[in-house]
Amino acid sequence: ATASTDLGVPLVLKFDITEMPARATVQAVYNQILADIAVAKTKLAASAGAQGSTKFTIDVANALEARVKLHMQDWAGAMTAANAVISTGKYPLVTTLAALKGVWTDDKATEDIFQVAVVKTTETPNTNSIYLGYNGATLKYVPDFLPTKTFVDSYDAADFRKSVYFATVPCLISGVDYPALTVVNKFPGNPLLFTGATTNYQNAPKLFRVAEQYLIYAEAAVKAGGANEALGLAMLNTLRTARGLTALSGITGTTLLTEVRNERTRELAFEGFRLFDLKRWHQGFNRGTAQNVGAINVGTNYNTIVIPADDNKFVWGLPTYDVNVNKSLVQNPGW
Repeated sequence: ATASTDLGVPLVLKFDITEMPARATVQAVYNQILADIAVAKTKLAASAGAQGSTKFTIDVANALEARVKLHMQDWAGAMTAANAVISTGKYPLVTTLAALKGVWTDDKATEDIFQVAVVKTTETPNTNSIYLGYNGATLKYVPDFLPTKTFVDSYDAADFRKSVYFATVPCLISGVDYPALTVVNKFPGNPLLFTGATTNYQNAPKLFRVAEQYLIYAEAAVKAGGANEALGLAMLNTLRTARGLTALSGITGTTLLTEVRNERTRELAFEGFRLFDLKRWHQGFNRGTAQNVGAINVGTNYNTIVIPADDNKFVWGLPTYDVNVNKSLVQNPGW
């Protein structure tokens, strides 16, 4: 609602090393993004989507449009774009524990609209050892981060994702043995990409997954309200049952929206969406209960941290160098 006056990024559409561009409005930035997507869709009209595509396709363009329009609160537009991907039927949700493990461990592309190309030893993805840190010498794990007990417990025992996204393993942290801590196991490393005897934590990055499109559609439909709520619930239940959960029934309004948000948080965990979701939902957060306080940093900036809704740190500051050089730039509040 305030996009026409909120400040976004500078829109630099031509190269000029002497230019000192001011920040465009968020509305102007959105307009440019949508214009670029429209051009892309025209040029990609003949580029049919396929599971695990490593090139941009019409399905990738629609998936991006759905994501953008969800952030814009263009509920009808988000539904239309997401459904354009879902309705192709090319990206069926996997419905077994083994298949879901294959998606995240072996990079099986069944649900992937766009998966970055990876070639062993010559074109490899970034490693992601922060969640596991397996030590082949000690046969123990040294994670940099641990999920809270609160978050792990938010997954139902019947949820296939629980045993795919997490693993309970022996850890060695700051010289102390912990026989059984639950760690994030969503990115364990694809065995086909190993360059040694054990994991190097390399998995093909999955930039657009069909599960996100189901969640975009569900959230947009609930926010659109009216008869759309039933469509949103149906889309949510399709994802839930694919993950081993029971379908929900008889819920509407705020209750339904909460279920959609909770499902989004569980499904897309550790993929980089959470900060933006909290911002656009106008929600803060309280850190959940730790698994073992002895294994983590403690204090008001760690295990007991509380961030209020709409805290100005949800929006990153502009780099100091840029602000010093370009006096046309206005810094974000609080930085």
